[in-house]
Amino acid sequence: MEAGGECFPEQRQVLILFLLLGEALAGWESRRYSVMEETESGSFVANLAKDLGLGVGELAARGARVVSEDNEPGLQLDLQTGELVLSEKLDREEMCGSTDPCVMHFQVLLKNPLGVFRAELLVRDINDHSPEFPEREMTLKILETSPPGTVFALKKAQDLDVGNNNIQNYSISPNSHFRVSTRTRGDGRKYPELVLVKELDREEQAELRVTLTALDGGSPPRSGAAQVRILVLDVNDNAPEFVQKLYQVQVPENSPVGMLVVKVSARDLDTGTNGEISYSYFYSSQEISTTFELNNFSGEVRLIKKLDFETISSYELEIEASDGGGLSGRCSVSIEVVDVNDNFPELTISSLTSPIPENSPETEVALFRVRDRDSGDNGKMTCGIQDDLPFLLKPSEENFYTLVTNGALDRESQAEYNITITVSDLGTPRLKTQHNITVTVSDVNDNAPAFSQTTYTLRVRENNSPALHIGTVSATDRDAGANAQVTYSLLPPRDPHLPLASLVSINADNGQLFALRSLDYEALQAFEVRVGAADRGSPALSSQALVRVLVLDDNDNAPFVLYPLQNGSAPCTELVPRAAEAGYLVTKVVAVDGDSGQNAWLSFQLLKATEPGLFGVWAHNGEVRTARLLSERDAVRHRLLVLVKDNGEPPLSASVTLHVLLVDGFSQPYLPLPDVAAAEARADPLTVYLVIALASVSSLFLCSALAFVAVRLCRRSGAASGGGCAVPEGHFPGHLVDVSGAGTLSQSYQYEIEKDMMTRAQMTRDEGLDYTTSFPPGRGPSEPSRGYLPNKHEEDLSGTAGGLNLAQVKRRLLENCILQEWPRKEGNSSSWCERTSNGRTDCSLFLERRMARDKKLLHSKGYSQQN
Repeated sequence: MEAGGECFPEQRQVLILFLLLGEALAGWESRRYSVMEETESGSFVANLAKDLGLGVGELAARGARVVSEDNEPGLQLDLQTGELVLSEKLDREEMCGSTDPCVMHFQVLLKNPLGVFRAELLVRDINDHSPEFPEREMTLKILETSPPGTVFALKKAQDLDVGNNNIQNYSISPNSHFRVSTRTRGDGRKYPELVLVKELDREEQAELRVTLTALDGGSPPRSGAAQVRILVLDVNDNAPEFVQKLYQVQVPENSPVGMLVVKVSARDLDTGTNGEISYSYFYSSQEISTTFELNNFSGEVRLIKKLDFETISSYELEIEASDGGGLSGRCSVSIEVVDVNDNFPELTISSLTSPIPENSPETEVALFRVRDRDSGDNGKMTCGIQDDLPFLLKPSEENFYTLVTNGALDRESQAEYNITITVSDLGTPRLKTQHNITVTVSDVNDNAPAFSQTTYTLRVRENNSPALHIGTVSATDRDAGANAQVTYSLLPPRDPHLPLASLVSINADNGQLFALRSLDYEALQAFEVRVGAADRGSPALSSQALVRVLVLDDNDNAPFVLYPLQNGSAPCTELVPRAAEAGYLVTKVVAVDGDSGQNAWLSFQLLKATEPGLFGVWAHNGEVRTARLLSERDAVRHRLLVLVKDNGEPPLSASVTLHVLLVDGFSQPYLPLPDVAAAEARADPLTVYLVIALASVSSLFLCSALAFVAVRLCRRSGAASGGGCAVPEGHFPGHLVDVSGAGTLSQSYQYEIEKDMMTRAQMTRDEGLDYTTSFPPGRGPSEPSRGYLPNKHEEDLSGTAGGLNLAQVKRRLLENCILQEWPRKEGNSSSWCERTSNGRTDCSLFLERRMARDKKLLHSKGYSQQN
């Protein structure tokens, strides 16, 4: 404690001394020194100790040193004498180019206490460069009709010096036709122009030569000369004219090489060679020719070198368009290089103090400088460090910063700090530079695991083996150690009815998913699982992802035949008339497949037939059709075996057996197949008795109904004719009625009725008539291959084994009229049937006209009355 008390007054005295010195130097402003270029190394520039008001020994004690903007070793501070001297020769043209004045900025850094002093060094130009023309000889084509006073621009010379040491005047050798005038542009540059004094005559002198001399204003003056070759041309009355006299273009400095900068365009109203325009640089410096390329034919100016705004911010191009007749026009192209934020901020450490004693309050840690070579907002910078560190950044002069501690440090609580200095500019996009002073920062669990995907889609084929690996989910954690160790788990499903525990499981360490049992596409096509990932930090952080499992179909279902049924019952027999033509639709096989996609695409194939080549099956729709015309030699009964196959891999199939019966007409009784007849022969006697009893009752009912109708017709005819049950002669041809009095039709008319039924059925199919109500149950007009007639009453007529009497024929035709309402299909029903007084229908007129139409129909089909 005593030692500490003795040091306190001494420290206070040093602090007061620093404050007084700081106040004395605060009023020191930035000073400018000057030196001529090409001055020898070691030459005296200034006495900094005197200018700063410091002693010579004090500069060395405070560690004074000179720092320039570009860290170029151009200046050197002699700490023994306090003099600032040149460390090397300075070339103004190399340092600043055409920029005038040429100023080099530097700072003087002092420590203990910290002090930064700004100063500038002006490098003055000397006349050490002579004017130089870009070409030793220039060619100028002038029309002989040019009037006196016409001005012709000449290419200017270039002098690397500035000010009075640059080009001041142009002159030409004595001649009788031209003089030279010097023109000064807005940027201060001087350009020569050739002025015609006396008219030219090509026949007298076709070519002239003069010497153009450029003089600078140095002392002594320097000069440069070039030859001007003047060609006198014949008359070419239209010179090329540019669309624009001045092209202004802005090009970003990060533009790629080969990019089109601008395209100049000139027009010439002449034709032939006088109208052919070629483009060239009227004046081109080395910098322009190495940066831009001009296409002589198209006028396109392209970039051949990367631009740098910090080096050259603009270019001026003079482009000349010349035609084949020697006339030319000029235009100017002003290219402005647009600054982009392509330079990262620079950070230079000037001093660093390490290690820092603990419990030291507000200790200076580092002194550094920041810089950005861009301009505008791209060159403005912000500097900072992490917010959770016990350090502060204090800005100083000329982009200098001091890093100091914010209070006392305790080594036992934290031994090392990772101090990251971040320098960011305000450009777009922002660029930043980071510099680490020290490392090692303890980790905290501030990052939750992140899945590589928010939604995973996994596909597994059905009928898989249990415990099959179906996919993997992956999550990463940016933390370190235990905070980065991820554990996976399955979360409860949103659907409480989904048996998730029996479907999938997950490996907690690597996120691999497994199917616990075999899946069935037909039962479950897809399901969703939520997977959670948690780290082992404290507290643990977690995240979740959705896994969608799609079950892929496998070809595990064979085709199933819907029609014809294959249930062991009596086989379905298809009837085909022998008069059927090739392509006649016999039936259609209908099948389905429980699978999906191409596994459910079905194809049909005829495997076996009683007579190969007679029937065919369409591969895509299962239609069974006749392949050719039927003949009398074809067998009556046919058995077809049709194969139905899917398009899976491997394909599955099913077969179906079809029975086809060829009949001469649909009136022919149905003949059962031999196996069916044998089965009926072996039937139980009781079944036979039942069938006989049913047939007897049906016959009795049919006879009673026929007798009733006959009596009603007889009464009606008797009332009309005065007695007797007679049939009008006009209704039936005489050769068709048996005149023996038995009341039955002749055999020839029975045969004619059968032919009529077959012909009418065929016409029904040809004409596309809709007799839906006339088909038996389960049949329809879309299935003519079953062999059924459109009208079941005509079927009854043609299917009777014995002859029919006249009353029965009339009764059947009356039923046809009343039940089927055919008169409505041929016209107004009132013109065919009439209502009698007792409410019944009289269709005698319909019967007469119907029989006449049937005769005409049979005659048109080739049947004669003799047949």
